[in-house]
This record gives sequence, C-alpha cells and structure tokens, in this order.
Amino acid sequence: MSVESRLTELGIELPQAPAPLAAYVPAVVEGNLVFVSGQLPTVDGKLPATGKVGESPGLVSPADAQSYARISALNGLAVIKSAIGDLDRVTRIVKVTGFVACVPEFTSQGAIINGASELLVEVFGEAGKHARSSIGVPVLPLDSPVEIELIVAFK
Repeated sequence: MSVESRLTELGIELPQAPAPLAAYVPAVVEGNLVFVSGQLPTVDGKLPATGKVGESPGLVSPADAQSYARISALNGLAVIKSAIGDLDRVTRIVKVTGFVACVPEFTSQGAIINGASELLVEVFGEAGKHARSSIGVPVLPLDSPVEIELIVAFK
C-alpha cells in the first residue's frame, strides 16, 4: 500500500509544506537522508495554541500538546514530500527530535512527543520506528508549545 493510500485510510490529509519562518531551508537532502528543519504545529499558517505545557490551569494541556506534536510531524512529512517528491521513497524514519516548551516542573516530554512518534509508526509501520530525543525547553519560536525535527532515509 502506498503512503498516500495509508494516509487516506487513516483519514489524514497531508498539509502543504509550511514556509520557513526565518533564514533557513525547510529541508536539506544529503545522500540518501533528508534533514527536516524544526516544524511547528501550524495549521494554515497559524498556531492552534501558544504557551507552555503543564498541568496547571492557563497552560497548554499535555493532551493538546501531544496532538500538536502530531500536527508538527505531519508538517514534517509535507516537507519531506516537497524535498523528495514522493513519500513512497521513504525507507526509514531515522531520528525524531522533539522539543516541548514547558514549565520547569513538567517531566513528561516523552509522552508529548509520542504524538509524533505514534503517527510515524501508523503511517510507515516498521519503517516508522525511530531513534528519538524529547527535550524540555523554556520557549520555542512564536511561543509554540512543541517543535519536531526529523531525519529520514529514502531511496
């Protein structure tokens, strides 16, 4: 089954690749790897929420942040498609780096980034299983709650 068919089966529409927000390119292809610049959870160019992740009122809830990690990964897939032309060329998701803007006492960054990791396995199966880092940070661009970077192998 093609990746596009799998996305359709999952009820997922791949967005347009987001434009860079500063002086960088969305992806660099080197050999058989695509290095995807950090992707925010933008939808139609806008963040669905801003702020820090945490358990207290007034913060971005962990459940919402996990869904934003998923959106960020989808944006990353759109960038990959733009860089190599066809997601069926992907042979492996090699590495995911996830950043979570959170309050100092929040320690569940891994659970947040699972939103991205689980999507990649849903879409690519075994080839979607990857190495990963989940990092808590004080702030991200545009006050985004999450940001995802990807390294992907392709043929």
